[in-house]
Amino acid sequence: MKTIGILGSTGSVGKQSLEVISNHKNKFNVKFLAANSNIDLLIEQTKKFKPEFICIYDKSKYIELKNNISKTKILSGNEGLMNLCALSNVDIILNAISGYSGLESTMKIIESGTDIALSNKESIVQAGHLVMNLAKSKNVNIFPVDSEHSALWQCMVGEQENKIRKIILTASGGPFRTLSKDDFSNVTVAQALNHPNWEMGKKITIDSATMMNKGFEMIEAHWLFNIDSKNIEIVVHPQSIIHSMVEYIDGSIKAQLSNPDMRLPIQYAFSFPKRYELTDLTFDIKKFSRLDIEPVDLNKFKCLKLSFDAINKGGSNSVILNVANDIAVDLFLNDKITFIQIPDIIEECMSNHSYMNSPKLSDILSLTKWTKKYIKEKFEL
Repeated sequence: MKTIGILGSTGSVGKQSLEVISNHKNKFNVKFLAANSNIDLLIEQTKKFKPEFICIYDKSKYIELKNNISKTKILSGNEGLMNLCALSNVDIILNAISGYSGLESTMKIIESGTDIALSNKESIVQAGHLVMNLAKSKNVNIFPVDSEHSALWQCMVGEQENKIRKIILTASGGPFRTLSKDDFSNVTVAQALNHPNWEMGKKITIDSATMMNKGFEMIEAHWLFNIDSKNIEIVVHPQSIIHSMVEYIDGSIKAQLSNPDMRLPIQYAFSFPKRYELTDLTFDIKKFSRLDIEPVDLNKFKCLKLSFDAINKGGSNSVILNVANDIAVDLFLNDKITFIQIPDIIEECMSNHSYMNSPKLSDILSLTKWTKKYIKEKFEL
C-alpha cells in the first residue's frame, strides 16, 4: 500500500489520478488533497477518499470548507500547502499544480525527501538545474507524469544512458496542425481550446495550440534525462498513439504506444517499478492502418522556436519563457490579447530582461516579478 498526496486534486490530472487510486484501493491510499479554489469538488473528493488532510489555497473559501467537512484536518493558503509538501510519511506526492507557481511546491517536496510524481513541467523548465541538483542530493526520485516523458522513461528502463543517440518527442500538432499561419490572427479562444485528442485544463490546452507545451517538454526532457537539446527531435504525430521514442547508438528505436489516456502515465508513476492493470484501456493495432509522422514548422509555431532559443542560450531565458507564457496565455484566455501576440510577448520579455547565468530560487522570484511588471507596462494591460 503506497500513500499518495495530491496537489491540484480538482484539476484534470488530479481527477484522473484519483480515478487511478479508486481503481486500486488495495494498493494506494490518499494522505492529502489540495486544491486552488474548487471547494465543491474538493468536498466531494474528501468524502469519497477520506484523506487525513485537505488544503484550499484560496483562503476566502476556508470557512465554507470547514462548515462542510468534519474529521479531516483543513489547511489553507500557501502556508498550508507547504505544510503538506513537508510531510514525511507520504510515499509519493503528485504535483499537478498548473503554471510557474508550482515550483515552490516541487522544491519543498524534494527538500523533505519525498518522491515526486511531477506533472508541473514548469518546475523543471524554469529551474531544472536547481530541481535536479536538489533531487540528487536528497536521493529523491522524480517520476514524470507527462505522457511523453513517461514514454521516454519506459523506453529507457533497463538501458544505459550513454548508449542513447537521441530522443524523439511526438506532438499531436494541436487544433491548428493544418491551419495556415496566415489564419492565426483570427484564432478564437474557443478554437484554441478545441484539442483533437486530449482532454486537459485550459492552460495546457492553449500551450498545445501554440506548441509551447512541446517546447516545455523538450526543456524538461533535457533536464530529466540529461540529454543535450541537439539530441532532442520533435515530430508531429496527429494520432497521438506513439508517445515518444528513444534511438540508441546501434540504430535501434524503442517507442511507447498506447491510446491517449493520462491514467496510464499517472498509474505508472504511482506503481513503479510494478505495473497494474487498467482494465478498460486496451490497444488494438489493427485499428490503425497508418501512423503519420510529420516535420514541425518552427516558423509557424514560434513558441517552439523560442523554447529552443531559451535552452540554447541558457541561464534565465527559460525562466522568462515560462513566466511570460503563463501570463500571455492567461491574457489570451481573458480576451485581452490575440493568439498571435502570445509568442511576441514572450520574445519581447526574453530579449529585454537582465540575463542571469545560473539563477537561484530568489533570482527566479525576482525574474517572475520583473516579467509581470514588464508585460503590464509594456503592453499597457
